[in-house]
Amino acid sequence: MSVPKILAVIPVRGGSKSVPRKNIRLLGGKPLVAHVLDAALDSKMLTCVAVSSEDPEILAVAAQHGRGRAEIITRPAALAQDDTPSLPVIVHAVEELEKKHGRFDYVVMLQATTPFVRTEDIDASLKLLLDAGTDSVFSVCKATSYHPAKMKRITDDNRLVQYVEGMPETQFTRQKLDPVYRRNGGIYAHKRAVVMERGLLYGSDSTVCRPYIMSDERSVDINSMADFLAAEAIFGYLQAGGEEKFGKK
Repeated sequence: MSVPKILAVIPVRGGSKSVPRKNIRLLGGKPLVAHVLDAALDSKMLTCVAVSSEDPEILAVAAQHGRGRAEIITRPAALAQDDTPSLPVIVHAVEELEKKHGRFDYVVMLQATTPFVRTEDIDASLKLLLDAGTDSVFSVCKATSYHPAKMKRITDDNRLVQYVEGMPETQFTRQKLDPVYRRNGGIYAHKRAVVMERGLLYGSDSTVCRPYIMSDERSVDINSMADFLAAEAIFGYLQAGGEEKFGKK
């Protein structure tokens, strides 16, 4: 059997509002984007690792940490707006890199905002993806505090009601709630056709999606300054071997 060609794209833009210059802000002494870039470059399964940005400074930082192997893609400013979805960014990167490397078999989006994804997470996710019948694999973690049964919405007449109708909040303790999982934002791995032909980046009921489960500690998804401060604390915990000490995955 031929070895599959697998492309990983790390999309990072310069216009973060919640945490200015977030993607190159230092976490544990190195730029945020460098964490997932290092994990990807150490993968034994990825054929090509690329960083996509419209921002020259971010691209320079990525090149500095790319070990001479990371592909650097300058995306159009039109694909770096506050409301730009991720799909066209990934499609642009695939199209650009296929001009150089030929057609890929699989496409992976890795996000710098989930910095504690490890190389073994990437490779384990890809092994799941290569199983027959699997279209996509997403990294997830258990939803505890954000269980759907606890979610509310405010009506037009200012009443607080269940966000998910028919899912009442019960008297059960957290431990007895049915397990629910959320995407942690780290790994989105797909067959090429799912992204490039069907235009799907987050799965659908018509695709076969498999989960790769990560611990809460390594599932931090940085979208605010509070998230960044939490990530700094978790970085110290992980560096001190916290997961090994407490038996976390």
